[in-house]
Amino acid sequence: MPQRNSAERHMTDRPDPALTASEFVGQLMSLGGPGSPSRAETASPGNDRPVTLRMGDVFALAKRFIDLEPDQIEELLESSVHEVRVGAVSIMDFQARRRGTPTRRREALYQLYLRRHDRIDDWDLVDRAAPSVVGQYLDDKPRDPLYRLARSENVWERRTAIVATWHFIRHGQLDDTFAIAELLIDDREHVIQTAVGGWVREAGKRDATRLRAFLDAHAATMPRTALRFAIEHLDRDERRHYRNL
Repeated sequence: MPQRNSAERHMTDRPDPALTASEFVGQLMSLGGPGSPSRAETASPGNDRPVTLRMGDVFALAKRFIDLEPDQIEELLESSVHEVRVGAVSIMDFQARRRGTPTRRREALYQLYLRRHDRIDDWDLVDRAAPSVVGQYLDDKPRDPLYRLARSENVWERRTAIVATWHFIRHGQLDDTFAIAELLIDDREHVIQTAVGGWVREAGKRDATRLRAFLDAHAATMPRTALRFAIEHLDRDERRHYRNL
């Protein structure tokens, strides 16, 4: 019989829980094993002590709570425990990607993401949910909100602007990725440089000519981190050429 991870054992050996934020936190804390902090310790206001949990377990539990209501997800976002917030954005991601999720719920998730961006405040939280919760929601709508985010003073909102375009890249829509990368090209924050470089690289897999045009225009002045990510999949001579500009 194949071995199950701790989250799978925990979830299959118990009946379905009531879908509440407190139940999610209780189950999440129990996955840390005997040496992990208690639920009371981790849930206390202002406590940001780390919890040793495997992300695979967090994701598996979040998928079990896929039907959690937006108000309960927001309660999870309020937590000072990073893994709890990872769970919150993972639930948002699973809901947004589920084919049967109603339009009204997709809109509610989108609004929640933007309204509580103060709690979506690390690169992994942004990357987990922005493509599906923000990008997918805007698929058939004007993309203006992304350009407003790209001009934000909040670094995580700027990262959301470029990361959300992953949904468009997957569907061969590259205009917004390159346009937002242009807006962020001189950003000095490392987490923006990695996103800009990584996303134009991925867009370049769909259209290498546009990637080279972008690099011809910006390689000489763009931050080196962004450049390194952007040229990663080019051949050695091209990488050398753009580094030497």
